[in-house]
Amino acid sequence: MTTALSVREASKIFGGQVALDHVSIDVAPGEVRALVGQNGCGKSTLIKILAGFHQPEEGTEVSVDGQALSFSDPASSEAVGLRFVHQDLGLVASLDAVDNMAIGQGYVTGITKTISWKKERAAAREALAALGYDINVRTPVGALAMSERTAIAIARAMSTRGSATKMLILDEPTANLPGAEAQRLYKLVRRVADGGVAVLFVSHHFDEVFEMADSVTVLRDGKHIITRPVEGLNEEELIKLVVGRKIDEHITDADAREHGESVLELQGVVGATVHGLDLTVHAGEVVGIAGITGSGREEVAALVFGGHSRGGEVLLKGEALPQCRPDISIDRGIALVPAERHANASLMDHTLRENITIVNPGRHMNLGILRRRPERSDVNVWLERLDVRPRNSEFTMSQLSGGNQQKVVIARWLRQEPKVLILDEPTQGVDVGAKADIHRLVDEAAAQGTAVLVVSTDHEELVRICDRVVIMRRGNAVDVLKGATLTNDNITAVTIGRDSSEPAA
Repeated sequence: MTTALSVREASKIFGGQVALDHVSIDVAPGEVRALVGQNGCGKSTLIKILAGFHQPEEGTEVSVDGQALSFSDPASSEAVGLRFVHQDLGLVASLDAVDNMAIGQGYVTGITKTISWKKERAAAREALAALGYDINVRTPVGALAMSERTAIAIARAMSTRGSATKMLILDEPTANLPGAEAQRLYKLVRRVADGGVAVLFVSHHFDEVFEMADSVTVLRDGKHIITRPVEGLNEEELIKLVVGRKIDEHITDADAREHGESVLELQGVVGATVHGLDLTVHAGEVVGIAGITGSGREEVAALVFGGHSRGGEVLLKGEALPQCRPDISIDRGIALVPAERHANASLMDHTLRENITIVNPGRHMNLGILRRRPERSDVNVWLERLDVRPRNSEFTMSQLSGGNQQKVVIARWLRQEPKVLILDEPTQGVDVGAKADIHRLVDEAAAQGTAVLVVSTDHEELVRICDRVVIMRRGNAVDVLKGATLTNDNITAVTIGRDSSEPAA
């Protein structure tokens, strides 16, 4: 039987750095294939070759359902039946489903060249219904649940547009989905595959690999390590294949941590969603914030840092911090690693050196002149410590994978030796090896007396690194989990409405 996708000897080199090294894979029609590996392993490079964004090295051959793919030509990818849904979905929040589904392909018009909105809406409803969704196609997509937005992006991708869809490629499809909505996506993917379309999805979350995939391909350092069925594979074995070694499990002993004086104090803090939040974080303590989207969880980091207007008081060692003044927060020792690194934390066209030293470039100034040699030496220490790849201070941020970009942002703030370190979704889009490295850095920061506030939707992460976790619901802190009550299941239960003191149903 003809394969849906055949990749042979795919290679790509960037400035002497091998990103993809003679990778060959096959995916069958109707097969759901997971593509996994650490950041920088070559996953994104392979996807961009398939999408026509990168020109591969000579000798690379790709065919879809027996048709050869012309490289560096997105139109060729469309023509042979490849469809892509990227992590940011590419939707316009202010437009409805009909308008968003027309992006890139236009509207169907009649003889008079006018748009038949009745037919467009009917077509949109039909495309979404085929994926199992009943969505009001007139509602702006910004007002829809994330799973519904994802469904619209997939429905747009599955449109025939003159050629049948042979393969759907999803890049981190659940990155922005809470657990319940992720389950809807799993069913959607299976529905697509049952229709004979091959699915290739990139993921750092191994639970969804076991939930969705028939098979898994592992890349490491640009090389194809293995492709095998998911059946019979366990998470420990998959981690070892991805990282190349066994990761020693480290459990934080919260009782063994020594907590010092109160460093950060929130008194009746109010925001757009948050209502009267009281919280104290001590030196050497790691406190987590959990809650579903809309609970107020996603607003806490910016409120504390001064990025949003707020009511109430935020005190640093007893001294009030003004609202909407992140510059003063930085000067007094507060650091923030935001959730959206591209929009809020990264200078994508600047070097790693510039991204790391931008907060305090004066450290290497002499008589108003920047001394580049000691600055590069300083930066190289942090690139080594956080295992940033490639380890070149003069590479631009855009040349790095998402996980390595996140490490650079974290290095920027750890270099400042902050009194308070705020981490908002610190390991979102980060591979399992980098995730372990970041958790270790949090441990080290706390051991050195830093007060750490972690906002995360990754409940296992919160259990791993936090002394206690504050649960947000409808803008309020409704519970605090610590000690024996601090478990993954309890965090999940309380975030959706059951207090930790209540018995499980």
